[in-house]
Amino acid sequence: MAGKVAERRAALRDNLIIIAEKRIASDGLSALRARDLASDAGCALGAIYNVFGDLTDIVLAVNARTFHRLGADVAAALADAPQDPIEQLVVMAQAYHQFAAANLHSWRALFDVERAPGEAAPDWYLHEMGQLFAYISDPLAVVFPNRDPQELALLTRALFSSVHGIVLLGLDGASAGVPSDDIDKMIALILRQFTSNP
Repeated sequence: MAGKVAERRAALRDNLIIIAEKRIASDGLSALRARDLASDAGCALGAIYNVFGDLTDIVLAVNARTFHRLGADVAAALADAPQDPIEQLVVMAQAYHQFAAANLHSWRALFDVERAPGEAAPDWYLHEMGQLFAYISDPLAVVFPNRDPQELALLTRALFSSVHGIVLLGLDGASAGVPSDDIDKMIALILRQFTSNP
């Protein structure tokens, strides 16, 4: 009996993640409501909280799946990239932009999810971010061979933050500073300039 209960809980958990993933992708994180999830899943509202602590836990589970998809897209772009480390950075950054543009609400949810003040990011989040940073730091280490590991880690995060900012502003319709049609050009310009004097 206990095994069947665990199976039902696991099935409900997986179903809620899939439903939430679709809702976030369609309408954005701010539109996610527990009552809507319960209705779509055909379960009582309280059943959600038997498998998740709160709505944020569901969002984090969805974000884990989004991070995996993002990482796969970046890895696929890198597999077809030139051997030149600077061009690898450009290709990866443009793949990041393409993923964000194609999955805008899901991508925004990666960074917009709320956590309690002082609460650390979950281990899986840190792991997935670490994977993205590794894709960036490897070619950076070739471009900047004399940088110590700590400095290289800072450069990696600075570069990610720069690209993320360009993409975020470019995809935000209210921002006039980064025209959406020029995002890839701006990314290439900033990366090539950034790495031109190692």
